[in-house]
Amino acid sequence: MASFYRAVTPPSAGWQNSRMETSVPMRDMRIPRLFYPGEISPGSLLDLPDAAAHHALRVLRLRPGERVALFNGAGGEWSGQIAEIHKARVAVQVHAHRARDVESPLTIVLAQAISTRERMELTMQKAVELGVSEIQPLGSRRSVVKLNEERASRRVEHWQNLVISACEQCGRNRVPLVHPIEELSAWLAALPKTHADTRLMLAPQASLRLRELPAPRGVLLLVGPEGGLDAEERELAELFGFTGVQLGPRVLRTETAALAAVSAMHALWGDF
Repeated sequence: MASFYRAVTPPSAGWQNSRMETSVPMRDMRIPRLFYPGEISPGSLLDLPDAAAHHALRVLRLRPGERVALFNGAGGEWSGQIAEIHKARVAVQVHAHRARDVESPLTIVLAQAISTRERMELTMQKAVELGVSEIQPLGSRRSVVKLNEERASRRVEHWQNLVISACEQCGRNRVPLVHPIEELSAWLAALPKTHADTRLMLAPQASLRLRELPAPRGVLLLVGPEGGLDAEERELAELFGFTGVQLGPRVLRTETAALAAVSAMHALWGDF
């Protein structure tokens, strides 16, 4: 019969020099947070999904008895404890729910033209840490990366997993949605006219700065790829209500520009 590792009582002081392979190590770190994509209720015993189990075992190296926190993206989190480990299976005993929320009062939707893999991943990861609520990847004329339908679907799935990992790390309990990739012109045409958010577009040619704007309830932020949006794309965005803003006299890379803009918005109108 296959055996399971189980938590044991920590050894007494007289045993502190003895080696016990089944003892739970003391960790000088905050409680690990893991995403569980389903219903969570106090008292339940849940098997972690493959990605979370791999992270718990191979990256965090958790052992039975160690405390964790679970969240499912619906808000709040649950305290828990590693109950069983068998090969790649990790079971968590769920304890109490905590209504913890770290979302910003300012809603920011980032519409980011696709950049190269490393830059796009950096943008998404850090934008989530900075508090964006949704991410809309866009194809644009100067986008270096061109994806067919199959590759685009896989890339969006990868980005969504990256967003989940960023939420685990930064303490967010609501997971931003990564929308399917759309072409810029089609996305603009489909935007509802009654959209309540302030529509802003990063444009080095603009004269307006963020601090000159009235405080918005929410922002829909459009950011171009490595070469920026071309003149026709900027004009089209303006027709759909986007106002061009600049971030100072220096030319920023696309990933720097998006993150600098989100940071500045939170400093001006959010929770920084």
